[in-house]
Amino acid sequence: MRIAFFNPQGNFDKNNSRLTEHPDFGGQLIYVREVAMELSKLGVDVDIFTRKIIDKNWPEFMDDFDYYEGYNNLKIIRIPFGGNKFLRKELLWPHLKEFAEDILKYYDSIGKMPDFVTTHYGDGGITGAIFENITHIPFSFTAHSLGAQKMDKLGINKFNFDEYDEEYNFSIRINAERVSMNRSAFNIVSTNLERFEQYGHQLYDGAIDVNDDSKFKVIPPGVNVKTFSSENKELDNVFWNEIEKYLIRDIENREKQYIIVSSRVDEKKNHLGVVRAYAKSKELQKMANLVIFVRGLKNGFEDINKLSEKEKKIIGEIERIVEDHDLYGKVSLFDVPGQDELASAYRYFVRKKSVFVLPAFYEPFGLAPIEAAAVGLAVVATKNGGPMESFDKGKYGVLIDPFDIKDIEKGILDGLKNFDKYSELGKKRVLENYTWEITAKRYLKSIEEYLKKPIRKENYLKIPGYFFNEKNEVDKSFILKYLKKAK
Repeated sequence: MRIAFFNPQGNFDKNNSRLTEHPDFGGQLIYVREVAMELSKLGVDVDIFTRKIIDKNWPEFMDDFDYYEGYNNLKIIRIPFGGNKFLRKELLWPHLKEFAEDILKYYDSIGKMPDFVTTHYGDGGITGAIFENITHIPFSFTAHSLGAQKMDKLGINKFNFDEYDEEYNFSIRINAERVSMNRSAFNIVSTNLERFEQYGHQLYDGAIDVNDDSKFKVIPPGVNVKTFSSENKELDNVFWNEIEKYLIRDIENREKQYIIVSSRVDEKKNHLGVVRAYAKSKELQKMANLVIFVRGLKNGFEDINKLSEKEKKIIGEIERIVEDHDLYGKVSLFDVPGQDELASAYRYFVRKKSVFVLPAFYEPFGLAPIEAAAVGLAVVATKNGGPMESFDKGKYGVLIDPFDIKDIEKGILDGLKNFDKYSELGKKRVLENYTWEITAKRYLKSIEEYLKKPIRKENYLKIPGYFFNEKNEVDKSFILKYLKKAK
């Protein structure tokens, strides 16, 4: 069997060069890479299609093909579209017809076609829909996140919609998601909560019926248990020395437990919620130090100018809180450059009986906390979204209300005081339910079952003309109608 992955944004290379350096990279790319690798181990021929970039600032992505060492039946295939330079994902939409057509040209050139396509994010989804419209090859849609929830979380209303739409292209994204979920063979969701809460949003009315079981497969993402292992690795000898240098520089009492925050610096990840809870809690300060991993910040607050404007704003506010509450000697920010180093850092802080905190306002699934749990950290995570299901309503970790500073404090204290309990339970939960091998097998089973009994409906949504590079604008009337009714 041959399975194609459509993932136009971000990029892939054999050295995993940029996985956490840009908002378009990170969790989604790790997800695609790991599922693709595990499928190839199962004997599937796998093609990952992404964008070719000819840009001196992104030299890793200039070649037409790439590979991962040891995975002979897995190819990374880069398609040139949308010009040569790197484009953030919000600017890719007008070029996706070109992407789909050039993927077809590639397959024509080798005389083979995929049996099935799996698509990722709205831009991958609409590419899959265009490709399916031409070839009739079915595709699955994995959204990773949906635009409707992002609009709600940003507080978008009828007055500011045009401003946000200009930056994020929500009108195009929502239309792409509607078509993708409607025309897909099935939609892959991480949790039942995601299915009913996210796909059930009013903006997707008429595109998807969340009660139609044939349109959904619940397949949680997994953890790379070789990387995120509690067993010591050779890297630990080197990277633990780096960590010690950072802690000696920043922390007065290094024998305390630690509170670890490790996620992309983004407003919705709510780093400030943890920092404010820590600043206001003498008990937390007495028990533990606070450590925040920030890609690129080797010298703590001194390197802030290397960050984007949005990141600077958040880190600058953290610095202000540290100053206002005299937290110097209790807080450290430092660089953890890659996945191997991240796992190593987790192993270091497990020895200190530390807690991992994900205080996001909403987390569609939450791969980061299950990675931390796999290594042995006690997990404290938002109750809004996937962690509610992945940690079974708090049975395997502590769940918190990210909008309530007191509840964040209470949850972290619970994790610190009951480290041994949550460390053991969290690790057990991950190994039994959330490995990439399990994820890939579920993907393959769902695809094989569908191909045996394909369901092709005739009442598909029409692909908006925008995606065919026509002049007519994408329909945004239903979004404006929703915003007019919204409180």
